[in-house]
Amino acid sequence: MTEDRVADRDAGWFEGVAPDDTAAGAARIRDGSADAPDDWPRQAIESGFAADEGDYYAKLHAAAVEAAREAAAERERADDQQLVHAVRAMDDLAAEANELAERVAEWAGSRYPDAGTGIDYALELAERDPESPVDERLVSLAQRVADLDDESESMRAFLERETSEVAPNLSAMAGPILAARLVSLAGGLESLAKKPAGTVQVLGAEDSLFAHLRGHAPSPKHGVIFTHEYVRGTRPEKRGSAARTLSGKLAIAARVDYYSGERKPELDAELEARIDQIRSDSPDADTDDESPETRGDDE
Repeated sequence: MTEDRVADRDAGWFEGVAPDDTAAGAARIRDGSADAPDDWPRQAIESGFAADEGDYYAKLHAAAVEAAREAAAERERADDQQLVHAVRAMDDLAAEANELAERVAEWAGSRYPDAGTGIDYALELAERDPESPVDERLVSLAQRVADLDDESESMRAFLERETSEVAPNLSAMAGPILAARLVSLAGGLESLAKKPAGTVQVLGAEDSLFAHLRGHAPSPKHGVIFTHEYVRGTRPEKRGSAARTLSGKLAIAARVDYYSGERKPELDAELEARIDQIRSDSPDADTDDESPETRGDDE
């Protein structure tokens, strides 16, 4: 056994760990291993780690909880989880900015005959010099919209930089924002890398998918990947093939990013060639829709 394993069978799983050192016990749970199960409670009692079996299980529980807490904190700090937080924050900022911009437009419509709508109008109004106490509040609200919009754009710029570092192949193929959305919808890069292409294809279309499963709607052909030019820019009758192909390559890209991180430009070239074939009038354009990379039941 290695140093990280249980070195002395007679001492038990917590060999060398002080009875009141929960952190060391948590480290042993996270890093240690044994070749085979054994009578750990007895060994813990005999080695002096625990007073009795109940004490052993109480210490084991405390160490296990601490180990789980540390693992969760470590996972939350992972780079892909930062993308998850950032893309959700960007969407929240954009939604709040749009909602407040509607309020600004409604209020401004009661005061100015030339009032406009949307964030662009709020940005314009934010630059005005207020002429009354009411105008001060309205302009101040418009400035809040401008601040939210600026923060949303800053978050987008952050995502465009960071996604390329965390998931280079996925980012190159999908674009950094869509790539970050896919990671967020999947709950992380590891989770995305383990999903079949068919699941990647409908990420973001869960409501439609559940409605289909209840028999209330047709099966969705795509989720957020519709925003990709390869799907959105393909003729409607070919979109299903384009979505299957794109999701298949995105699933592969996520796996490469998670398991190796090596940039593989050939994946981009293969996707582009396949999309060109789908968009052409060639009779073979749909012949490989059932290949492992485009089927919904791939590995």
